[in-house]
Amino acid sequence: MARLADYFVVVGYDLDKRGGSEGQGHILQRFPEKDWEDNPFPQGIELFCQPNGWQLVPERERPSFFVSVLTDINSERHYCACFTFWEGLDNPQVQKAEASEVDEDEVPGLVQPTQVFAPKSLVLVSRLDHTEVFRNCLGLIYAVHVDSLSVPLETVIGNLLTCVIPVAGGSQRTITLGAGDRQVIQTPINDTLPVSGSSVAHLFRQLGIVNVLYLFCAALTEHKILFLSSSYQRLTDACRALLAIMFPLKYSFTYVPILPGKLLEVLSTPTPFIIGVNSFFRSETQELLDVIIADLDGGTVTIPECVHISLLPDPLLQQTQTALSMVLDPELEIADHAFPPSSTQPSTLKIQDKEIRAVFLWLFGQLFHGYRWCLHIIRIHPEPVIRFHKAAFLGQRALTEDDFLMKVLDGMAFAGFISERGPPYRLTDLFDDLMANQVERIRQEECSPHKVMNHIKELAEQLFKNENPYPAVAMHKVQRPAESPGHNDPKNLAIFPLLDDVTVQLFIDHAAAKLQTAPPVVKAELKGMVPSGPPLGDIVDRHGHVLANSARRLEVVRNCITYIFDNKMLEAKKLMPAVLRALKGRAARVCLTQELNQHVLQNRAVLDDQQFDYIVRMMNCTLQDCSHMDEHGIAAILLPLVTAFCRKLGAGITQFAYSCVQEHMVWTNMQFWEAMFYSDVQNHIRALYLEADGGEQSTASRGQQESGPAAGGQEQLGALELASEQSRLWPTLSKEQQSERVQKEESTVFSQAIHYANRMSYLLLPLDTSKNRLLNRSGIGDVESVSNSYVTNSIAGSMAESYDTESGFEDAESSDVANSVVRFINRFVDKVCNESGVTNEHLKALHTMIPDIVQMHIETLDAVHRESKRLPPIQKPKLLRPILLAGEELVMDGMRVHLISDGREEATGALGGPPLLPAEGAIFLTTYRLIFKGTPNDPLVGEQVVTRSFPIASLTKEKRISVSLSMDQFIQEGLQLRSCTFQLLKIAFDEEVASDLAEVFRKHMHKLRYPQHVQGTFAFTVGQSGKTLVEHKTKDKNQSIKTLSKNLVKSAKRTIGRQYATRKKYSPPTWENRSSLQSELDEDELSVTEELDQGSLTLSSTIRSSDRQTMSNVVERACCRDYQRLGLGTLSNSLTRSKNEPFRISTVNRMYTVCRSYPGLLIVPQSIPDSTIQRISRCYRQNRFPVVCWRNSRTKAVLLRSAGLHAKGVVGFFKSPNAPSAGPSQADSTSLEQEKYMQAIISSMPSYCEPSGRNTLGGFTSTHMSTSDSSDKLRQPKIGALMKQVMGGKEDVPETFSRGALGQRARVISLSQPRVSGKAKNPPGGKWGSIRGSGRLSAYNPEVGNRLSSKESPQPNGGPSEALFLRQQRAYLYIIGDKTQLKGGKQDSFQQWEVVPIEVCDVRQVKNSFKKLMKACVPSSATSEPSMTFHRCLEESEWMCLLHRVLQVSVLVVELLDTGSSVMVSLEDGWDVTTQVVSLVQLLSDPYYRTFDGFRLLVEKEWLSFGHRFSHRGAQTLASQSSGFTPVFLQFLDCVHQIHLQFPMEFEFSQYYLKFLAYHYVSNRFRTFLLDSDYERIELGVLYEEKGERKNPQVCKSVWDYIDRLNKKTPIFFNYMFSPEDEEVLRPYSFISNLKVWDFYIEETLSEGPSYDWELVQRGRQERLAEEVPDKPDTTTPKSQRHIVWPCYDSRSRVVPDAITKLLQDLQSLEAELGLPPEKWKDTWDKIKANQRVEAKLENRPSFNSSLLMSSNLSHQRRSQGVYLPESGVGSSINLAMDREISTTSTPVAGRPSTSTLYSQFQSTESENRSFEGILFKKGALLKPWKPRWFVLDKTKHQLRYYETRQDKECKGVIELAEVESVIPGTPTMGAPKNIEEKAFFDLKTTKRVYNFCAQDSPNAQLWMDSIQSCLSDA
Repeated sequence: MARLADYFVVVGYDLDKRGGSEGQGHILQRFPEKDWEDNPFPQGIELFCQPNGWQLVPERERPSFFVSVLTDINSERHYCACFTFWEGLDNPQVQKAEASEVDEDEVPGLVQPTQVFAPKSLVLVSRLDHTEVFRNCLGLIYAVHVDSLSVPLETVIGNLLTCVIPVAGGSQRTITLGAGDRQVIQTPINDTLPVSGSSVAHLFRQLGIVNVLYLFCAALTEHKILFLSSSYQRLTDACRALLAIMFPLKYSFTYVPILPGKLLEVLSTPTPFIIGVNSFFRSETQELLDVIIADLDGGTVTIPECVHISLLPDPLLQQTQTALSMVLDPELEIADHAFPPSSTQPSTLKIQDKEIRAVFLWLFGQLFHGYRWCLHIIRIHPEPVIRFHKAAFLGQRALTEDDFLMKVLDGMAFAGFISERGPPYRLTDLFDDLMANQVERIRQEECSPHKVMNHIKELAEQLFKNENPYPAVAMHKVQRPAESPGHNDPKNLAIFPLLDDVTVQLFIDHAAAKLQTAPPVVKAELKGMVPSGPPLGDIVDRHGHVLANSARRLEVVRNCITYIFDNKMLEAKKLMPAVLRALKGRAARVCLTQELNQHVLQNRAVLDDQQFDYIVRMMNCTLQDCSHMDEHGIAAILLPLVTAFCRKLGAGITQFAYSCVQEHMVWTNMQFWEAMFYSDVQNHIRALYLEADGGEQSTASRGQQESGPAAGGQEQLGALELASEQSRLWPTLSKEQQSERVQKEESTVFSQAIHYANRMSYLLLPLDTSKNRLLNRSGIGDVESVSNSYVTNSIAGSMAESYDTESGFEDAESSDVANSVVRFINRFVDKVCNESGVTNEHLKALHTMIPDIVQMHIETLDAVHRESKRLPPIQKPKLLRPILLAGEELVMDGMRVHLISDGREEATGALGGPPLLPAEGAIFLTTYRLIFKGTPNDPLVGEQVVTRSFPIASLTKEKRISVSLSMDQFIQEGLQLRSCTFQLLKIAFDEEVASDLAEVFRKHMHKLRYPQHVQGTFAFTVGQSGKTLVEHKTKDKNQSIKTLSKNLVKSAKRTIGRQYATRKKYSPPTWENRSSLQSELDEDELSVTEELDQGSLTLSSTIRSSDRQTMSNVVERACCRDYQRLGLGTLSNSLTRSKNEPFRISTVNRMYTVCRSYPGLLIVPQSIPDSTIQRISRCYRQNRFPVVCWRNSRTKAVLLRSAGLHAKGVVGFFKSPNAPSAGPSQADSTSLEQEKYMQAIISSMPSYCEPSGRNTLGGFTSTHMSTSDSSDKLRQPKIGALMKQVMGGKEDVPETFSRGALGQRARVISLSQPRVSGKAKNPPGGKWGSIRGSGRLSAYNPEVGNRLSSKESPQPNGGPSEALFLRQQRAYLYIIGDKTQLKGGKQDSFQQWEVVPIEVCDVRQVKNSFKKLMKACVPSSATSEPSMTFHRCLEESEWMCLLHRVLQVSVLVVELLDTGSSVMVSLEDGWDVTTQVVSLVQLLSDPYYRTFDGFRLLVEKEWLSFGHRFSHRGAQTLASQSSGFTPVFLQFLDCVHQIHLQFPMEFEFSQYYLKFLAYHYVSNRFRTFLLDSDYERIELGVLYEEKGERKNPQVCKSVWDYIDRLNKKTPIFFNYMFSPEDEEVLRPYSFISNLKVWDFYIEETLSEGPSYDWELVQRGRQERLAEEVPDKPDTTTPKSQRHIVWPCYDSRSRVVPDAITKLLQDLQSLEAELGLPPEKWKDTWDKIKANQRVEAKLENRPSFNSSLLMSSNLSHQRRSQGVYLPESGVGSSINLAMDREISTTSTPVAGRPSTSTLYSQFQSTESENRSFEGILFKKGALLKPWKPRWFVLDKTKHQLRYYETRQDKECKGVIELAEVESVIPGTPTMGAPKNIEEKAFFDLKTTKRVYNFCAQDSPNAQLWMDSIQSCLSDA
């Protein structure tokens, strides 16, 4: 029973203390005056009556009522019901003003009302929460006062204060206050369940489901929550509702549903809270940074950025939301039903409220089920002490990763839950019943929402019944104040009177006396045992934690352990790797512990060394995968085992397993030790109370019991049941028995504490106490903050800080080790002993014992450590020696290391296949490479050799790592080395490698990676050491080169000025020194200059015959050879010819004075003198002025390259070329000269130079006209589209182009350049040549341009946008420039060049992209994150985007050149992107560069001569180390690879050739790709090395020589599919979807390392063969020829060669067997090809290239989109362009069939049945347009089929010839193709309809009609 009201208080406005704007309230009267003993009077009531502050108001307000909640110091809640009304009083302001002068702070202008109203509050203070009852009682008191009823107020209040009601039990009590009123008070049945009325339903209505769930999770995870509303009662209700849904957890932090404005600073408290504040104070709450604000009126919840709320784990969150929406909105489910039920109203609010609470109850049932199986009972008497084993609970539920549950279990609310609900013998309620009996049901129904709803409804019914056990009785009768007309009249209202306290006190005393005489109420306590519910065990399967085929794995573990204990070590060794893999799974780990348990006798198991070693390895592997929480209890079961297994080391010295398993985090985790301790204590206490016979059994079953505290006790009584029974008996025992039990329990705990102090010292003290490895790694002090203690995190955090000072033992002496361990154990002992009630004396005794225990243990360990060092070392595999190149030397001999697996899974066996890694072997550092060679750790794969190596020069990143190997307990130092050849070495040094040795290794590696000078690289140092003699000779020879090259620049000026007469006296040096000679010869002979007398100096006359060779060597230089081939500059003695040539070879740079990074010879326009060039060069960055590097042999358009302009150059040159200038300033003259230079280039083009008479269209012959027209008209929109794409900003990712652009891109390109028939008189110039005259301002007729660019519509691909990119006039010269540089340049309408601004990727982008690409292709560690998958990382690297950009620009340039415009590529410094674009353009346009010689020449010319900075970009020396590695050349090779994939028949070299270059351009094995320019190469004497100098042929200095040599021996670089098309221009697709990842980035061969050092691979293979041979005589059984090919181990191309290679190999071996001299493979190949051609001619069929017959996998390759259609069987040569819907004709061209058709010949089965085929235009059905189709007349099948295109396999339609009635000439109908003569039309009449056809001309139409007719007549 309890008082309904403890105090009644009247609070009024305090007139005396009124200061400033804020009034104050004070208590006028309170009853009773004295405090109750059990319940003191709460402080601060006057604040809570008026939370907004006490204020006078000008008008009377209506009475208000709300309930505040105050919490006292014992965390008891007091409910203060406040009833407030307003009383009139004369305005104190007015009186004051009369009394004195106007106060300063009064505003004199305001008129003050004479009467104001002051608030007065009647307050009831109670510990019961009966809101409605309080409202009625206070309302009654007010009514008595207002309506002046006859009942004295004292009586009413006296009755109220003496009213006593039961707290719970479900009874109804009727009360009356003696004013003719009557109320029924309904008590809840069970007071542990909260009473919520309908507040929860209201909360959900105000905020919505998601918001309330956020608040719910926030409250459980201890965040700060603030409610805002303008209604006080709503605030109280919302807070009450939030607490109600948290049941069974109780909120234990600050809880203030209504916070007065004066106390707002409470909101900045650091602890969590739930507080309500009136919206009036909203602005003050704005700056709170970590408070979640719920606005009840606005329905919003605001979560600050810094607050992260952990939400419920996933399926649960979803299920909860579904259930809530079914409760709150039942109509949602049937909203779509065709026949919805008549009414599905949600339940009434009161019912709905209970249903929502039922959902949350159900949710907690899901979250906490099985919690009782994780309780440890550590004391039963005098009070039960219970601890919760959090780790075990999370582990069993498989929720260790779940953030929400972790926080809830760590929180205060859960701690309270355990202490309240943990005891096994107590009252039970609805939640206990749910946990005990309905968990199974919840689990089965959780997936079907309707069953869940039924369950929730049942729970809701119980909750409702708890609050309303009886049907409501309408017995209330309460007086309300009368609403009389004069009610608001102030005069009518008397002031609330002072009450007579004596009268009230009499009532109270009287009632108290009555109570004392009354007999005590005896209430039967219904305590009982709390059932535990179903155990947790079987839940794991649902989460899939038990691994697949685990039975097989467990079998392996069991067998291995049996082998170990039966001493079958070989068997065990084989199984070991499988066991270590299996131990990743939890089941296998449990199995291991159970198996080991069986081999322990009387707590001991003595093993020999090898057994011990294996057992320790298995234990380490098991512990390695345990988290520090040990959620599966594995470490707990192993704990007794590590102190059981041991080995004898010497006399009386035993080493236990614990000394080898200390390296695991779990041992430093305080929580783990606590849980272990409590679990053991529980078992002992249980044993204490069981009969003696049961005791031994229980300790023996210790292993099982850990899985759940009572799991072991299934057959007997569980610990909780036992404790419950003991608690029940406790009151019946005598005092002595009671104290005896308490003592026994206490000493049990104490003895366990001693035992644990020992155990902890075993596992925390390292074997070698001089190295305190364990505690150094995790500052032990920090562990406290995650300890099991129920302190909030903030408190635990502060405790941890104080411990931190103790744990700073970095370089600890052994004494410090001891100290830190002692401190750790002391802390543990303090904690557990305090919690489990050990007496202080015992605790002190423990503290004195601990240091002794530790010290004693250290002494034993020292002896063990000494002995263990004497053990013979374990046999390790012998180190294998790597094979070295000639001239490669070891810098450091092999150090034993382990190669750890990285993120590539193939080698670890994760994707099937053998686990090759981790492997054990050695790492070797040579002058050239870093090599790992070893054997896999897994003995089943042990025979294989694993090799991983990369050139030291390609090392990009080196990082120290620490690795823990699964077999060793120690953490090892390691290195992770990444190379730009896409290799990663992750190595861990073996313990035998001293750490200083590893450091030496790193230093050497750095020295080799970044030499001081480029001469320190391997290419220069190779083979130098032992060859002093040879060295000496070479020195002499090189002397002149060296000195000359040094003097080269010094003597430059003199040399230039020298007359040729003096030249004759100069005797040329021998030809190996041609570097100096070149410069002089260049000047005079290569370009014929004015001053020379032409006759006296010709090549033949000047140079003696002995020196002819010399001269030819100069000319042989790559550039010159190419210029001659292209006809750009020649060495000739006829001056006239040279003058007519538009270009000349200039020697202005022969001394590298104009531009350091250019070659000595350059091609410039004939008309530009050298002096101009020197001036122009200054406008360009790095002086790299425009020079010609290629000329299109057909259109004579040239390709130029240069760097970007300097800023002033841009402005001066592009902005206003013709601007009048005041005086000839420097800038003006240069810009004019630049313009002259451009003009000279334009003038060199034949289309421009044609006689001016030809500026009419008549000049063209018709054939020429039609040719150029058809091609250009088609190409016009094509280039426009390309330009749009190229110039589009970054945001136009290529993929996003409209379908149109893509379609065009794909189709239009397909026009190959039409051949001009022999009749055309003039060379085919670009067609604009005819429109413009040669003058700048030629008359330009736009009509003609329109007509030419497309027949009717002004813009072929529709839309004016085209005009922005292409003026109607085609420019003669396009300058591809950088967007950023060209800002603001205005275009001159008559200028003949045009600037195409594009965005180029700068070097930084390439560098970063490459880094990401490496990480994607060779990840350093395996990851399962979806954001880290290969394709995602590849996309993020943007490498493909960069390739796309380069290819796109290149294709644009190719198009422009092909249409006859010249192009100048002028980007960045002219040596990165420019080089890429220029090289790709030449490769695409000129088939020569797609051969071996051509490609070599292209690289030598564009990359080497034109100064791509290989050394700088490759970071090859110390100086360039900071700039980092930027693979510009690799990007180019990747682009070539992409083109190679799309056109496999156009390249003479194979993909391997490209990979070979990609590898060796960074390897520094050859000198080719060293240094940044020709100038630097000449300086070092590298450029012209004498061929005779190579005394040791194995050292190749040039990669090209090496490739040539290798190519003679083996066809590895040759592409068998090579069958080039004449003059084929390639136009690859460049969209990202068309690009493939280069396999160079991802493939690896572990058997032999990279295959690009050919000699190594060959020698390795020979050695391997030699090893295999000796075994053969012994084997009697025939040996299988089969061999398993492992993807990452074997080189697939070698093991499974393609057919041709195989045949060539077989030929070779046959020749060897027959003793014939071996023939070179190339000769054999050429012979076969020749034979095939002959055969083809004899058979008179189109010659197939033999390569095609031999090669495979042609299906996906696209050769080119050429539309040279093959001759059809009849022999008509139809060559119609059928691209998009373009109808044009083109001259039929007879010629050899394009190989594009050869592909289809393999696939088409109908090729034999095609009697006649070609293109016809067909009129579609009604209202459809004419379309070109490919028609096939098939005599065999007697049908006419048509296809979309020639290549199409799918037939679009068939006309059966049987149905054809006639074939007659037709007439053109509407929409027919233009420009086609009438006779080309014919109609085909069938029984069904008439088909209209149109051929390209009348003969063709006749041919078709005849063919069809003959078919009909044949039939």
